[in-house]
Amino acid sequence: MNGSMNNWIRTSWPTLAIMLGASVWGMIWYPLRMLAALGVTGTAASALTSGAGCLFVLLVRHRAIRTVRWHWLLPALALAAGVTNLGFVWGSIHGQVMRVLLLFYLTPAWTALFAHFILHERLTWTGAALAALSLAGAMAMLWSPQIGLPVPASLAEWGGLVGGMGFAMSNVLILKTSRDLPEMKAEMRTATIFGGAAIFGACASLFEAMPNPPTGAHLGTAALLVMGLGFLLASNNMLVQYGVARIPANRASIIMLFEIVVTALSAWLFAGEMPGPREWTGGACIVLASALSSWVHRTRSQSGSGAAHQSAA
Repeated sequence: MNGSMNNWIRTSWPTLAIMLGASVWGMIWYPLRMLAALGVTGTAASALTSGAGCLFVLLVRHRAIRTVRWHWLLPALALAAGVTNLGFVWGSIHGQVMRVLLLFYLTPAWTALFAHFILHERLTWTGAALAALSLAGAMAMLWSPQIGLPVPASLAEWGGLVGGMGFAMSNVLILKTSRDLPEMKAEMRTATIFGGAAIFGACASLFEAMPNPPTGAHLGTAALLVMGLGFLLASNNMLVQYGVARIPANRASIIMLFEIVVTALSAWLFAGEMPGPREWTGGACIVLASALSSWVHRTRSQSGSGAAHQSAA
């Protein structure tokens, strides 16, 4: 009995870590909106918070720098993280947020494709069904007759689609990096991700004017917000990497859709946007897909352990 409980706890922690990380991401829009109210544009805020997060990791975990070895995966991971950040932020600023979100959260489809070719993960019928259930939940929450089908109709919407592809690639590359560079500390993967996002955000901010930059007291408040967000996002990223490195990429992408549920609830609490029947229905589908995915993974792990035990005997 104790062995089963310990196995359940061990297999559940990665899922919990990803769900907690998704919860933070689902509420991060609110402090970013506060920065925008202070005069900091979205791309500049992303660059500054990502840079602060990278600096925080390098300062706190400076001893882990010695574990870094040159590998093509590191610039690839930085590039994917930068594309994710730039595509999502730029698309959200210049496009219709709901449509950009819908295109961004086609991530499981891209994850299945990338994981098949890069990680050689076989997509099972069960995994495909759970991905379809989670996508159905996203569609139920984000689709409306006014918005229409999730087909890019502008550069901003293409930004959301490309950002989702970058997010899927980041998840796959994190897992591959943990396998191919096992001696490299997870914190250095976090620094790589934030470094790439900071560079891309800084490049994007060069093309986005800041008409009312913060001054005086607002400048101090903005600086504190940037440092606080950098600390929060860096810590949160390391938490999520703990989970992503321990479960299949396809299942991680499904669990990350929990962010949509948190976004809907935080918008209700902080912005007075009351979720309707579609939001609740879609959220239920996403939570159900995450729960079933975790259960299927535990069942397979237990079956594998049992088979190995019988073989050894």
